[in-house]
Amino acid sequence: MTLTPLQAAILAFVLGCALVAAVLRDVLGVIIASAAYSLGIAVLWVILRAPDVALTEAAVGAGVTTLLFLLTIAKTVRPSDERRLELPSPRTAVVVLAFVAVLAATVPAMPAIGSPDAPVVDSRVTEYYLENAYEQTEVKNVVTAVLAAYRGFDTLGEAVVVFAAGVAVLLVLKREVFV
Repeated sequence: MTLTPLQAAILAFVLGCALVAAVLRDVLGVIIASAAYSLGIAVLWVILRAPDVALTEAAVGAGVTTLLFLLTIAKTVRPSDERRLELPSPRTAVVVLAFVAVLAATVPAMPAIGSPDAPVVDSRVTEYYLENAYEQTEVKNVVTAVLAAYRGFDTLGEAVVVFAAGVAVLLVLKREVFV
């Protein structure tokens, strides 16, 4: 699989944000780097044609989580340590680099995005959904049929997580009235 310049730039941005979040000692800087990481991952999900996952990542990862972290550090005392970076131990660095090497080795085996040779295109499951979704669910949009009918419990779980995150934000903000 070859990456387009846009995909390579976003991937480099995401990896850079992850690296900065891992070595930075400033809590505010780590929160900002984590939010940027989540936003970059959301953009990657859009490129991979999964807008529902991208919206969830942007809302929960970059939005709600960042807000909760910022509210948490606003209510705590900041230490006066002068060091800005903390390098990981050699053992941790070896484990992380080994994990990155294994992940990087899998990238060339992946088909190009939207490729007709992708295994999903010829999948029996995909064909089944395309052929039977409307008859079994009476929903015109196949994606909606899959999310609401075939994967209803999974979608319900995702909705509960988003709802719980919203309730947590409201509780942290000390608002008891749900508007």
